[in-house]
Amino acid sequence: MSTLTMYFQAEPGNPVLQSSVFETIQNELQQAGVRFERWQTSNELAADASNETILAAYQPEIDKLVAEQGYQSYDVVSMNPDHPQKTEFRKKFLAEHRHSEDEVRFFVRGHGLFVLHIGSRVYAMLCEKDDLISVPANTRHWFDMGPNPVFTAIRLFNNPDGWVANFTGDDIADHFPLLEN
Repeated sequence: MSTLTMYFQAEPGNPVLQSSVFETIQNELQQAGVRFERWQTSNELAADASNETILAAYQPEIDKLVAEQGYQSYDVVSMNPDHPQKTEFRKKFLAEHRHSEDEVRFFVRGHGLFVLHIGSRVYAMLCEKDDLISVPANTRHWFDMGPNPVFTAIRLFNNPDGWVANFTGDDIADHFPLLEN
């Protein structure tokens, strides 16, 4: 179940809000400048659906975002517990960073934890299947896929080079709960 947990930066062990109610999550994230939506398709996708099949199933929604936001490219990324580099990828994504463009992810299957550091607040958003999150450009954040990652996500980019991170060097991510799966 999608869940938003909010903290004050100085109190990582003391959540000020925890909610799995879509409207509450959407409202809180919207106030922070973060887009959060749920997409659904009438197409049933097999667990081993190809990237092309996944993109075709969500093409109308992708086209809408491309027209609305000017994204230049999109693709599909998947991670499974047997991936040989899962530990290295997790460590890289857990370091707080920013992007010069929005970080847009739509979860086709599985889950992942986006943690946003906005001002003195920290928003830990557990995204699940059918969740779309758009982290605004230059927002400090990190992503946790857990030690046994299971997710497939559609990524949309303004930058044709794809995912380019500018790491902050801040160890804030070390002080907040991790995703256990």
